[in-house]
Amino acid sequence: MNIMVLLRVSLLCLVALSVISSCKDEPKKSISTEPITFSKEGELEIYRGTKDSLITQLEIEIAESDYEIETGLMYREKMEANQAMLFIFPDVAFHSFYMKNTLIPLDIIFIDEGLNIVNIRQNAAPLDESGIPSGLPVQYVLEINAGLSDKWGIQLGDRIVFNRQ
Repeated sequence: MNIMVLLRVSLLCLVALSVISSCKDEPKKSISTEPITFSKEGELEIYRGTKDSLITQLEIEIAESDYEIETGLMYREKMEANQAMLFIFPDVAFHSFYMKNTLIPLDIIFIDEGLNIVNIRQNAAPLDESGIPSGLPVQYVLEINAGLSDKWGIQLGDRIVFNRQ
């Protein structure tokens, strides 16, 4: 009986050894993902204060669901100068943003319920997880490429008008 057990154990060891030795080291497969691209959902204009002097026109992507607001421009590799993301919140409140997983530097423009610019954070650094507070209660936030708010001379008190497609 011991010989039978010994033969079975030996046979199992041979099978296990043969299975292990037949496994090939396959190279790790990389998963390729499609880059996230801009999706035009509307247009936005920025005007100088109370005047009707147009500063610039932008194509906008709109973020208003919880998921869209939480994700924002994360993982984007680029955004054209005439493109922006407009965040629309359901209520007027203090809001804070951060640049987690955001690969491009941004100017973050905080806008009140009357569509007036009340705060601007220039040159928010990519991948920085520090909070960027609105400073005042806002209902909208506009993200544009870093440096454009300065280039266009956007100031507190300027206003926006937007429409959806």
